[in-house]
Amino acid sequence: MKRIVMVFLSALLAVQLYAQKSQPINVMTYNIRYSTEKDGENAWSKRKDKVKALVKFHDADILCTQEALAEQYDFILENSDFEAVGAGRDDGKRKGEFSPIYYNKNRFSKKDGGMFWLSQTPDVPSKGWDAMFNRVCTWVRLYDKLNKKEFLVFNTHYDHVGVQARIESAILIKQKIQEIAPKLPVIYTGDLNVTPETEAIATIKSFLSDSREISAEPPYGPEGTFNGFKFNSPLKNRIDYVFVNKGFKVQKYGVLTDSKDLRYPSDHLPVFVKLYF
Repeated sequence: MKRIVMVFLSALLAVQLYAQKSQPINVMTYNIRYSTEKDGENAWSKRKDKVKALVKFHDADILCTQEALAEQYDFILENSDFEAVGAGRDDGKRKGEFSPIYYNKNRFSKKDGGMFWLSQTPDVPSKGWDAMFNRVCTWVRLYDKLNKKEFLVFNTHYDHVGVQARIESAILIKQKIQEIAPKLPVIYTGDLNVTPETEAIATIKSFLSDSREISAEPPYGPEGTFNGFKFNSPLKNRIDYVFVNKGFKVQKYGVLTDSKDLRYPSDHLPVFVKLYF
């Protein structure tokens, strides 16, 4: 037990030393649930302000969302400090769900960015393997004006039906990250629709670290990230993640349970991490 305490204190001290030399980056990944009036009391029109307020309150420097339709993508940008990279998965423009990356335009400048499909033909709109829908991964290369460093962010949403598609998507993303960002610090986020013990997660952990597992401070909040709009959900299933490579240290990791009037702003909970170079 004493050894465990010493290891924890050493890790915490290491992050504090990094903190003295660099400014933290607050990263949030959040499946905001696509806009459909079929959700009734949980329809986007009734919760969109809560989603936006949550993001603002927690001072997200980088926000990665999933299931955002064009109107939702635009709404988050309105009257904010964000700029964004992303497009619809059905046509690479405005049709279908986005997996966008928002970043604080006052702090970061975009150097490069793009999107690829999770399929055997990643350069064109397409559906891969046994997936039910087209799926995409969005990426951006940013320059941090405070820390004077470049890094990359990747954000995705794996298929919810295709088991093989999730396995193959992880393999493809590993290849793409290694091609696009062979040396720079990397953040990889997403609703991966798989729990931590699966092959798809093992593939990602073969070259990136799960921020929950390497956080200097104990993880905050529940383990599960999917609530299904049920306020009494047991919150056991963790399917939303933030991974990093060795270019980052994780100070804090949390699953946020912000709510109002016994309702969550989305059917997923946001995952929040505080990172240092």
